[in-house]
Amino acid sequence: MHTRSYLLAATAVASLALTACSSGGDDDSTPAASGSDAPAASESASASGTQECLPVPGDQLVVLEDDLELQNSDNIIPALNQEVASQDVLDVLAAVSGALDTPTLIELNKSVDIDRQTSEEVAEAWLDQAALSISETGDDSTIVVGAANFSENITLAEIYADALDEAGYETEVREIGNRETYLPALESGEIDIVPEYAATFAEFLDGDVENTVASGDIAETVAALTPLAEEFGLVVGEPADAQDQNAFAVTQGFVDQYGVTTLSELAETCGGIVLGGPPECPERPFCQPGLEGEYGIEVAEFRSLDAGGPLTKNAITTGEIALGLVFSSDGALATS
Repeated sequence: MHTRSYLLAATAVASLALTACSSGGDDDSTPAASGSDAPAASESASASGTQECLPVPGDQLVVLEDDLELQNSDNIIPALNQEVASQDVLDVLAAVSGALDTPTLIELNKSVDIDRQTSEEVAEAWLDQAALSISETGDDSTIVVGAANFSENITLAEIYADALDEAGYETEVREIGNRETYLPALESGEIDIVPEYAATFAEFLDGDVENTVASGDIAETVAALTPLAEEFGLVVGEPADAQDQNAFAVTQGFVDQYGVTTLSELAETCGGIVLGGPPECPERPFCQPGLEGEYGIEVAEFRSLDAGGPLTKNAITTGEIALGLVFSSDGALATS
C-alpha cells in the first residue's frame, strides 16, 4: 500500500488553473419578475431576434456547452519525470485516463468537497468501482506521486497511486503546493508523477504570455505540450476526457424556461444577459470579451463576484445573475 506525506502547502486552485484564464430541490421554472431583486435584462429584443432572458432561480446548476471551444482544453493528463516513464507505468496511467470523464470528476469532487469524504477513501472506492484492466507488471520500485494542494488534484494523485499499487509498485503521495513548487521537484526526480491540466501546463511551460500554444482541441494541445515537456525532461501520458476548466453555468430552470443548452443557443435566444464572475472577467478573452466576440452574446450587465466560487454560484441559484463563470468539474454541478 502507498503512504502519504506532506510538503509545502501553497496557493489554492485558482492560482493553478487561472494562469490564462449541488444538487437540491426542484428549480423554480418561472423567471424572476422585473420588480424583484433580480437585475433587469435588456429593455428590448435585439435586432437579431433575441428575447429578454431574466435570471431563473433554482438549486441545480447546469453548464452550457462551449460548442465553439472558447476555452482551451484543460484535460487531466499525467506528467512524469522521464526516468520513471516506462511503458508499463504509462499503460497504468492510460487505463486511469481512459475511465475519467468530466461527470466522473464532478462526482469525485462532490464526494470530497461536499460529502466530506477523504481523498484516499474516494480514490480507493472509485478504483474498486471502475474495475480497470491493470496488469501486474510492477517491480516493487517506489514511485512518488505529487499533488497540488487542492482536493481535486490530491484525489487524482491518490487514484494514480492506487492504480500503480495494483500494478505492483510501491507508491507514496506527497502534497507539494502550486506549480511553481512542484515543477522543480518533478524535474529533479524528487517526485515522479503529478496530475496536470493540459492547456494550463502547456502555457506555463511555454512561458510566452503574448501567444497561446494550447487550443480547445485536446489533440492539438497535447501536440504542443509534448515537446515543451521534453525540454524539461518530462513526459506526458494519455489525456483523460475529464476537464477542469472555465465554464459558464445557468440554473436548470433557466435551461427549461429558454430551451438553451449551448452558448451558441444562448446567443441566438437571449439578449441582455446579466453575467457574473471574477473582477477581471470584463478584460479577459476567455470571459466576457470571448462571450461577446466569439459567440455574440449580449451582456447587459456584469456583476463582479469571484472565480467560480460561492459568490458566483449563489448569485446564479438566487437569480441575481443569469450566467456565471464556474469550473467545469465543480462538485456543485453534480445531479445526484
